[in-house]
Amino acid sequence: MGFRRTIRIATRGSALALAQANSVLTQCRVNNPDFDFELRIIRTTGDKLQAVAIADTSEPLPKGLFTKELEVALLENEADLAVHSLKDLPTGLPDGLKLGAVLKRADVRDVLIYRGPELQAYSTSASSSCRQTLKPHATITDFLPASTIATASTRRQAQLLCLRPDLNVIPIRGNVGTRLKKLADQNELDGLVLALAGITRLRFEIAPDGSLNGDEIPKGLSVTVFSTDEMLPCVGQGAIGIETRENDPSTQAICDRLNDAATHSCVAAERAFLHAMGGGCLSPVAAFAEPQGSSIRLRAASFREGQNRRADQTVPIDQALEVGKSLAQQLLS
Repeated sequence: MGFRRTIRIATRGSALALAQANSVLTQCRVNNPDFDFELRIIRTTGDKLQAVAIADTSEPLPKGLFTKELEVALLENEADLAVHSLKDLPTGLPDGLKLGAVLKRADVRDVLIYRGPELQAYSTSASSSCRQTLKPHATITDFLPASTIATASTRRQAQLLCLRPDLNVIPIRGNVGTRLKKLADQNELDGLVLALAGITRLRFEIAPDGSLNGDEIPKGLSVTVFSTDEMLPCVGQGAIGIETRENDPSTQAICDRLNDAATHSCVAAERAFLHAMGGGCLSPVAAFAEPQGSSIRLRAASFREGQNRRADQTVPIDQALEVGKSLAQQLLS
């Protein structure tokens, strides 16, 4: 019986990270029957800061909040592949590491979550009568003046204020379940913005009436999906990236079977834009590239210094890196 190499897949321990990693694990086992695969759960700096409102801190933030410890495991040969939400992966990778694959992208859009009228019936709080509840399929325009909306993203904050300058937009931390519970329980919180891809990967479902259903989800919450014209996504949103060591043919062969070429080209354009803008995953910028036949269309926006600057360009798909740099130059000029 021949030797079978075990490929160790590193991941964070959050529910969403584990859902993504288990999806990768399943695909790896199907595509590569000659290897054994196992998950390694690693706690990152970002996981340790769950109680901190990252977007609201005055201290300089470390790069790679959710990736550094996974990269150390790769470099020290304690792991062979690292599974990332690509939006969390810095554009500059450590020497010796590379982005080996990008899986087929999920829906890139963001969602607005709020309390539906039914939530009143489930509440036992005497103060529940002061909660704002909204009809199904409500939009951001339906919220009362000066409503409080929570998000962990400066990009979302800027775009919410473009849509409704009167809103009170506050930072929020914690895993998805924790954020949903805060919305259900805290009267002073009126809405929440999350990524649709994360909800889907956690196997939560949006019913035809707009209600949000799933294990351990508070009853009575409703969801409306933003269009990308209303809320342009962040770089890499909806995509899973696989980071690995350079010069490792075995792991690269595994990555080749996972990679979706169209998605990889699109996120390459977005990441080139972000890199040229000089920003990281916490920067108030947005970009979304999508294939259009043999071409690629990149839309980008910058909300730095209170401005709302946007650019849009379509080029041949082999110019993905160039269009990212080009749009950054337009927005920086």
